[in-house]
Amino acid sequence: MTPMGKSIATGVVATAILAVGLALAARPAWPQTYPSRPIRVIVNFVPGGTGDIIARLIGGRLGDALGRSVVVENRPGAGGTLGARDVVNAAPDGYTLSVAQTPEIAINPYFMKDVGYDPMKDLQPIALGGVVPLALAVPANAPYSTISEFVTFMRTTDRPVTFASGGVGTSGHLAGELLKLKLNPKLTHVPYKGAGQALTDLVGGQVDFYFPGFIAAMPLMQAGKLKVLAVATTKRSPAAPDIPTVAEATGIADFDFTLWAGFFGPRGTPLDIATRLNAAINKIILEPEIKSRLQDNGAQVQAMSIDQFAAFVRTEIEKYRGIIAKADIRAD
Repeated sequence: MTPMGKSIATGVVATAILAVGLALAARPAWPQTYPSRPIRVIVNFVPGGTGDIIARLIGGRLGDALGRSVVVENRPGAGGTLGARDVVNAAPDGYTLSVAQTPEIAINPYFMKDVGYDPMKDLQPIALGGVVPLALAVPANAPYSTISEFVTFMRTTDRPVTFASGGVGTSGHLAGELLKLKLNPKLTHVPYKGAGQALTDLVGGQVDFYFPGFIAAMPLMQAGKLKVLAVATTKRSPAAPDIPTVAEATGIADFDFTLWAGFFGPRGTPLDIATRLNAAINKIILEPEIKSRLQDNGAQVQAMSIDQFAAFVRTEIEKYRGIIAKADIRAD
């Protein structure tokens, strides 16, 4: 080969090597490198509530799917907004996620003053974990055993009546406030730092009623520690079709309160990572065993794309802002 031929051949090889190198550099790195360390999933309320149950049920399987441990941490406070702020301020790298619920996403940012974030601007929706109807729960020794008896008692009693919530601005709080508006203006709200504490005091008879997520109330109802009189959605739950709705007994047609839990990351989380997490979570919630466990406890399961979940969140925000305005509910 002539010197010129060798030079051309060398140039062609060098150009090819450079092209391969640029192509490799342009490829997203996350399939090979993400995750390379444990993932934190923050639950914004104390253990024992709906979000905590969903986070731990899905989180364990998510760790198996990604090949890295998923550590669930409870960060309660300020109606769920304290933990949400931790995620908002975390690095958007897929290693800090939140299983956030109705209160800190759809209610409190529009109900409380200066929560420190805008959920639609500061958080990246990833996947829906489940939608759970609220259940009207009362102590096992309550003097009423049906929703009709409960409504009659609320409308006629002269004694003070208290209702618990998992925190100011939770969907259970709003459900109680709407009953206060419609049935008994003397009802007193008793906020707790999460569903677990509220349920403990309900079982002990320290409060008269509470609207927990159905998934958290079911085991206690089955154990005979409390009574579930109704569900707070417009339709009966497929998991308990014999339990009526609040709307049936009260005539409040739009009495519709759910507690949903979904996975979020900080805004700016790479779309490739969010998409991978979305696919993994959707696959997990549709596994027969996981889906059955969620549905048996009253949760509605639906796999959503990132865009579908974002649209769902926007709809929920609009719904609860309307309820707050209609009932004239104000922060304590």
